[in-house]
Amino acid sequence: MNNQKRQMNLGAFFMIPGHHVASWRHPESPTEQILSFDLYRKLAETAERGKFDMIFFADGYAVNDRNGVGIEQSVNVRPDPLTLLAALAAVTKHIGLAATASTTYNEPFHLARKFATIDHLSGGRSAWNVVTSSSEEEALNFSKEHHLQHGLRYERAEEFVEVVRKLWDSWEDAALQINKESARFADPNLVHHLNHMGNWFSIKGPLNISRPVQGHSVIIQAGSSEAGKELAAKTAEVIFTAWQTIGEAQAFYQDVKGRLKKYGRTEDSLKIMPGVFPVIGRTEKEANEKKQQLIELIPEKVGVGLLSSLISFDLTGYPVDEPLPELPNINDINGAKTRFQLIKNLGDRENLTIRQLYQRVAGARGHREIKGTPVQIADQLQEWFENGAADGFNIMPPYLPGGLEDFVDLVIPELQNRGLFREEYTGRTLRDHLGLLRPANHFEKIKGDYYDTIRN
Repeated sequence: MNNQKRQMNLGAFFMIPGHHVASWRHPESPTEQILSFDLYRKLAETAERGKFDMIFFADGYAVNDRNGVGIEQSVNVRPDPLTLLAALAAVTKHIGLAATASTTYNEPFHLARKFATIDHLSGGRSAWNVVTSSSEEEALNFSKEHHLQHGLRYERAEEFVEVVRKLWDSWEDAALQINKESARFADPNLVHHLNHMGNWFSIKGPLNISRPVQGHSVIIQAGSSEAGKELAAKTAEVIFTAWQTIGEAQAFYQDVKGRLKKYGRTEDSLKIMPGVFPVIGRTEKEANEKKQQLIELIPEKVGVGLLSSLISFDLTGYPVDEPLPELPNINDINGAKTRFQLIKNLGDRENLTIRQLYQRVAGARGHREIKGTPVQIADQLQEWFENGAADGFNIMPPYLPGGLEDFVDLVIPELQNRGLFREEYTGRTLRDHLGLLRPANHFEKIKGDYYDTIRN
């Protein structure tokens, strides 16, 4: 029996130059460097110094103009995360490398090959955050007149992930022989065609890169709707989720973990990591001042536009110092349903005006915001971790690099002193960091079942 104290997992979630919608205006934000590799290398090295499990980049496939002011007053340019991860693999040694890629506007062969490449280049540190995309604007950039309906997006996503995993398995681990004397590069008996014929995809295979170091890149999923929870229980190994209260987080944790058994999975095979937006001060007064500084940087139109985007409902023209107007039924929302409900609940629960609500979500975007000294931040993380609400957290610095440096230099030591977080990396791959098993090969299992049948 392993008597080692359970420790939390931590991801460093990078929105550049910070998660707060006005972070680019912060006096310490190097906004002019948002396309400079030096900035990303520094962030990755800082996160690795803090012994984070992984760094994570979100992504989208459209410019969000947010009611006509997004381009003027918000950051709408960012590098392609998969290209960036390949570069960061060369300047890091331990930390996991995770990025978002949509199943709605990609093809399985493309993503299987790209993530396998990053896994090989990094020695087994890649992770794919599976999303279905949520904005109508993205559809218009991919020759579509309308965004695919919510339920259909998840149907496509489930088959997409299934195909990608089979592509990763199309080369068995022992397939590469590389025997120069016998002129045998690979064993064709260990390389498999998929011959997949599904509702969404028809793919022959095999992939033209060998099986990833980790077997499969770690699969992350971010949806918390009913369809999202079911997809996560079936396919995900990490969930990034958003909750405001410990009760909501505990209910989600129990719900999703409770679905794993029907897919033959154990509770340890899935890590639930809610997003956390920390505002850290050496004193409470300093933390409060940092939060107020961020609030004062938000242009009103940007705040209204952000809130409109998050709830998939245009609030332009509504009085900002009055509560939310009557919103559509959640069934009529074709965007991110869970985020819509979460933010609506927050506004209703605390009777917030539109201005107060956009000020609350301008940083965390519906995720949990925590504020205080390093001890207070650690207390809040520990409460959720030890009471069935989280296996760890996706840390969302308000601005970069300062917000990340504050967490690494002030909060990480406090967590380490409590025995809640590692002091050194002990594994080689991201799966090692997360305590996840290397998956068996789908085709090897089929062969094993076949030979068992013959023997019997």
